[in-house]
Amino acid sequence: MFTLAEVASLNDIQPTYRILKPWWDVFMDYLAVVMLMVAIFAGTMQLTKDQVVCLPVLQSTVNSKAQPGTSGKADFTTVETTTGQGEAASTRTVSFGSAPTVTPDVPLSRATSSQYQPTESGQELKKEQKDSLGRKTNLDFQQYVFINQMCYHLALPWYSKYFPYLVLIHTIILIVSSNFWFKYPKTCSKIEHFVSILGKCFESPWTTKALSETACEDSEENKQRLTGAQSLPKYVSTSSDEGSPSASTPMITKSGFKFSADKPMIEVPSVTILDKKDGEQAKALFEKVRKFRAHVEDSDLIYKLYVGQTVIKTVKFIFILCYTANFVNTISFEHICNPKVEHLIGYTQFECTHNMAYMLKKLLISYISLICVYGFICLYTLFWLFRIPLKEYSFEKVREESSFSDIPDVKNDFAFLLHMVDQYDQLYSKRFGVFLSEVSENKLREISLNHEWTFEKLRQHVSRNAQDKQELHLFMLSGVPDAVFDLTDLDVLKLELIPEAKIPAKISQMTNLQELHLCHCPAKVEQTAFSFLRDHLRCLHVKFTDVAEIPAWVYLLKNLRELYLIGNLNSENNKMIGLESLRELRHLKILHVKSNLTKIPPNITDVAPHLTKLVIHNDGTKLVVLNSLKKMTNVAELELQNCELERIPHAIFSLSNLQELDLKSNSIRTIEEIISFQHLKRLTCLKLWHNKIVNIPSSITHIKNLESLYLSNNKLESLPAAVFSLQKLRCLDVSYNSIALIPVEIGMLQNLQHFHITGNKVDVLPKQLFKCVKLRTLSLGQNCITSIPDKVSQLLQLTHLELKGNCLDRLPATLGQCQLLRKSGLVVEDHLFDALPSEVKEVLNQDTSIPFANGI
Repeated sequence: MFTLAEVASLNDIQPTYRILKPWWDVFMDYLAVVMLMVAIFAGTMQLTKDQVVCLPVLQSTVNSKAQPGTSGKADFTTVETTTGQGEAASTRTVSFGSAPTVTPDVPLSRATSSQYQPTESGQELKKEQKDSLGRKTNLDFQQYVFINQMCYHLALPWYSKYFPYLVLIHTIILIVSSNFWFKYPKTCSKIEHFVSILGKCFESPWTTKALSETACEDSEENKQRLTGAQSLPKYVSTSSDEGSPSASTPMITKSGFKFSADKPMIEVPSVTILDKKDGEQAKALFEKVRKFRAHVEDSDLIYKLYVGQTVIKTVKFIFILCYTANFVNTISFEHICNPKVEHLIGYTQFECTHNMAYMLKKLLISYISLICVYGFICLYTLFWLFRIPLKEYSFEKVREESSFSDIPDVKNDFAFLLHMVDQYDQLYSKRFGVFLSEVSENKLREISLNHEWTFEKLRQHVSRNAQDKQELHLFMLSGVPDAVFDLTDLDVLKLELIPEAKIPAKISQMTNLQELHLCHCPAKVEQTAFSFLRDHLRCLHVKFTDVAEIPAWVYLLKNLRELYLIGNLNSENNKMIGLESLRELRHLKILHVKSNLTKIPPNITDVAPHLTKLVIHNDGTKLVVLNSLKKMTNVAELELQNCELERIPHAIFSLSNLQELDLKSNSIRTIEEIISFQHLKRLTCLKLWHNKIVNIPSSITHIKNLESLYLSNNKLESLPAAVFSLQKLRCLDVSYNSIALIPVEIGMLQNLQHFHITGNKVDVLPKQLFKCVKLRTLSLGQNCITSIPDKVSQLLQLTHLELKGNCLDRLPATLGQCQLLRKSGLVVEDHLFDALPSEVKEVLNQDTSIPFANGI
């Protein structure tokens, strides 16, 4: 025997799962418990009281007189003789009263004999028989017990005997069907994770903070609550509204910052700010939600399983209702039994009564009523399952009620679980949606970031760059800390790999900021911040993967002087995008593009009239179309590096204001076109290094104003005399070629200050070299030089002398007469330096302030 509590445990689901049980599932669970109680109650009654009581069907008196009992039948009007097993025959006279009641425990003959005792006189017996109204039988107690047991199985319908057990089995099947999706491994694991994450998201302090800030975002109470709000220095743009960002420009519209037209204000975090522990827990929750969504949204197994078990319950309800309706009338109080044991009992037919019939029929009617209610609920569940698309879930209401407009809609099992939760309480979905919002996650990151990166910590990361400017480099942070904008003396700000960078109006405090680096950092700016950058920013570096990463506000910085763009401009994704118009950059002087261009972007021509320097660094992609260069009449410096150029582009010859030309790392083999440079009257610097040039044409003499010539890393084998006719030449670099001889004509270059011939095959230095008395840098390393003439002492302005990698066995003592040369500027093997006279070494080791020219 088992208790009701043990049976009810079959329906026991973890309390945390209650949020996934809508009202119909809860109602069906209660109905199942009631059906269990019906089954247990009926089963208990059957086990303790269920039985039938049978009486033989007797023939009429007339028939009994006409046909005396011959085959075990007695004459009911005479004294009946009964024999027991192993007992002597005895004679008993039994009379029945009217409608006697016979119990199964006492034989009818005994019951009557105990009521009517026989008398010894025949007259009294006849009188008593005459007065009695009942009919006598010849069955004793054991025969009644036997026939009752036999007729219980023969006459009683099977449904009357097994009804409680059927109810129990059906109820257990319904309970299992209702809770199978909580137990099936493929769905149970997902449900456990979902319930766990949902509970943590509901109780997270970050959820409360995010929703409370949303509720107060635009209210007057929120403005008054901003205790400690700081007033930024009043900034009034000196420019007109022209160049302001359009509606499509990515500006920060709602980011927690509020600014008035004249006096911008910044929102200070409220007192409910999270501590570090709560912040870490919230960040972990965001990561869990992201992973759970990716894991669950790719299938709809939970939805299918729930639909399947609901269909099974509906089919089960129809089946139970159909067969139960057929057997409801079989439960009756009276039954006719034909046991076919006449040779043992003496009677062929019995009339039986089922003492549990009344109770079972009432219980069956109750059970049918419960099943009908259960079935209607199943039908309603199916209607709910197919009436709306449960594989899609929209947070539209949450988006309307909050500032989290980016909460994405979900689908498949994730959507179905949220639909189920809504049946419990829609507040769960609202609080859970906070952890699907990137805006919310970014706010959390911002708070955590400000906790970690304080003003003091940022100050420690400020350094001095090569230009002696204060520089701060922030790398791979979740955002830009607020304390950055308190560094008012900062000159250069570098933001690298910060995908959610936001520049608030507080940047207007940084009055010294003139250079900004955005490396894979599509920063968004607030309107007031943009106005400040538009008027103050002078240099901007943008490194990107796709052109779309370049913030649109970059093209509106009309006071920008230098723009550096580094990224892929020729990919399939960018062919339809292209650079936006640069015509608003009216003061742009320097444009540096490092990409893989096949032609110069037409938008560059928008700034051509006022551009003075254009630098294009390709990654080896051949730059084919260069006609647009002709429009850049004011360009003074032009660099076309690594563009796979095979000849000097003809478009360059039209740049009448060109002063410096750099064609580094191309595939130029011949420079015969150099004769056309005679039209470039202002050209002073020509860099043809890292090419494949074999010889220098004599037409180079036509470049009268040339001051710097770089031909290093080519394939030159000799230097023509024409080179030395360039009287204004101050720097000549022919390093890393195959030159074996320095022509004596080099002495004609009286203005030469820097001469580099490192990495060649020179073995002798001509004396005429030392007539170039203005030489400051002389690089002779990695050659075959065997000796240095004493005339090196004539180079009084020499500050750098490279001799390492030659075949020298000594250094001339006259090096000491080079007044500006010091040991730091002498590049030579240690043993050669040690072999110098001590007084020479003493002179070279002097630590004096030496004016040093960096070259031209």
